[in-house]
Amino acid sequence: MKFAKLAIVAAALAATPALANDTVVAGATVTGPEGNAVGTILSVENGQAVLDTGKHQVPLAVNMYGQGEAGPTITVTKAQLDGMIDAQLAEAAAKLEAALVVGATPMDAEHAPLGTILEIDGDNVVIARGGDETNKVTLLREHFTATDHGLMALLTIAQIDAAMAQAASADATAGGQ
Repeated sequence: MKFAKLAIVAAALAATPALANDTVVAGATVTGPEGNAVGTILSVENGQAVLDTGKHQVPLAVNMYGQGEAGPTITVTKAQLDGMIDAQLAEAAAKLEAALVVGATPMDAEHAPLGTILEIDGDNVVIARGGDETNKVTLLREHFTATDHGLMALLTIAQIDAAMAQAASADATAGGQ
């Protein structure tokens, strides 16, 4: 599952000062402001604790958690957290739909120009590499995101080239049998 951007969540949770909290550990149940369970911490590493609400897996900074009598707490309910994530995912999907159109010029994951979108057929996005219609590649819709800098593939040109070379090699091997 992809992690949502959490600017709104972070702002909502930042209303409470952080405490040193040894209870933010994998397996801990996190409660909200009303004492009801919000979810379970799946993992903790690099200052992030992934909270599973049952609907979303939300990475939150460890210092976003307070310490309650029963363990770690956050300042929003499960419904509020799920609602914030749902809204962010819907906004991201709408931005992607608006940006992913024929004629768009996405960049790769390293911000290098990828080409021009020639066709969108369901989940398949056909791109003319470098604008050359004889040099096409097809990526899936899920390989794209809309950023503040425009449409971006979640792959680098090197990754795309490696996948194409591997596919060509597999085709050559299959054709030789």
